[in-house]
Amino acid sequence: MRISVIGAGSWGTAVSWLLSGKGHEVRLWAREPEIADGVNCDHRNPLYLPDVPLAASVVASSDIGEALEGAEAVVMVTPSMGVRTTAEAMQPHLGSDTPVVILSKGVENGTFMLMTEVLADVFGNDMRIAGLSGPNHAEEVSRGIPSATVVASHNDAVAQLFQDVFMAPFFRVYTNTDVIGVELCGASKNVVAIAAGMCDGLGYGDNTKATLMTRGLAEMTRLGAAMGANPLTYMGLAGMGDLIVTCASRHSRNRGLGELIATGGTLEEYTKRTQMVVEGAAACVSIDELSKRKGIELPITHMVREILYEGLSVHAAGEMLMGREARDELHGMGFVVD
Repeated sequence: MRISVIGAGSWGTAVSWLLSGKGHEVRLWAREPEIADGVNCDHRNPLYLPDVPLAASVVASSDIGEALEGAEAVVMVTPSMGVRTTAEAMQPHLGSDTPVVILSKGVENGTFMLMTEVLADVFGNDMRIAGLSGPNHAEEVSRGIPSATVVASHNDAVAQLFQDVFMAPFFRVYTNTDVIGVELCGASKNVVAIAAGMCDGLGYGDNTKATLMTRGLAEMTRLGAAMGANPLTYMGLAGMGDLIVTCASRHSRNRGLGELIATGGTLEEYTKRTQMVVEGAAACVSIDELSKRKGIELPITHMVREILYEGLSVHAAGEMLMGREARDELHGMGFVVD
């Protein structure tokens, strides 16, 4: 197939490598002309994953219309805060039935839409849209290290299409009809990972981090239940799987930000140093606001927001979390317990 990959960061580069390795013809859109030039001339992305060689079948352009020309399927890999504006730029060049899968993870500020909902709002025809999420660090996928992921769509045929597009000997792809759960998992786990990084920065041990991750998963599931998601989705790759890798991996931007914050650094410092977007830094705001609308408590998410934007100290946040009223472990999670 001819597949357009919209976004040439680390994940977009890894996806282009994976898809071209399967024989697909890839048209990669890069916002930065120097990335497009590097891919076309040297078959490498000069800014993101520069050690990953790209096949000659990967052709890049900084013109979004040119990148979408003749596309039989589209893969979007842009930061969540830019999804709407990018989709609006794509819309005039996109066929009305062209299937689109989005790999971005977040909840849009203000509208509280998930990324698939943003695309449906811009493109129309939500039955041709899917979301992909899972424990998929670009640094490892681009080296062929065994990984797995989930594709979620309201249309089984579209989910199966992208399952086939991405499936490789080292990259196993599952499908799931729970679009809300899969997408909320991807957005929520980034916030928990920032908190996990703070545990690392403070020098806390395995008990603390395991507690933080487990209660973070409870928060994620509680929000999902309030939004109509299947609680079992949170036990799968998009939930537990992605949470583990994002909280523990040295590749995780969200975990790395949390560690820096706990040792006296700032969000601005991390962004400037890495030149990368930390999705959890935006998601903690939109998800915290969404929880207020739904009338549920997400204490870890709220504390991350307070630390990043309101000056709350990491130590004080930890004390407040540990001092909360004792509760039933499964409250609000949507499980039926005998």
